[in-house]
Amino acid sequence: MKGKIIFLNGVSSAGKSTLSKKIVKLLPNYFHFSLDDYDNIIERMEERGTDRLIPVPTETFFHRSIAMFSDQGINLVIDHVLHDRETISDAYHTLRDYPIYFVGVHCPMEELERRELARGDRRIGQARLQLQFVHQQNEAYDLEVNTFTNGIEKSAQVIAEFVLTNEASLGFSKLHE
Repeated sequence: MKGKIIFLNGVSSAGKSTLSKKIVKLLPNYFHFSLDDYDNIIERMEERGTDRLIPVPTETFFHRSIAMFSDQGINLVIDHVLHDRETISDAYHTLRDYPIYFVGVHCPMEELERRELARGDRRIGQARLQLQFVHQQNEAYDLEVNTFTNGIEKSAQVIAEFVLTNEASLGFSKLHE
């Protein structure tokens, strides 16, 4: 039996990582798996600033790793940014046969900018740039949350309750590719 995947999609600084950690506390049979963490693995393998780079997008490996964990029955909370057509296409095709709760994570621009400044580890304007694509592709989310309006705690509770009371969709089956 494949592990279920809570797939959080939203721009940088929307609160996905913090939200993931709260969800895992509410659903202890789930594990948090982040694109940011995975990117650190690839970064340690490469020699950035030189020509010694892996010529495949990090997301390609990340999506296949999500599938690998699910194939072993591991339930995951995925923290991701589907930021371009290539990334979306690869995620949709790689995970089309997997049980997924597809969750849109939103936050107002003013708060995104405030969070970027406060964090100090993000390029200022990254969220604004990503918003030109993310949530603009007619994504058919199973559920959407706003981490500013509802807060992280309430958003995590809404997601956990949804997961406990609803079956996961197969892949991104609600989407029109």
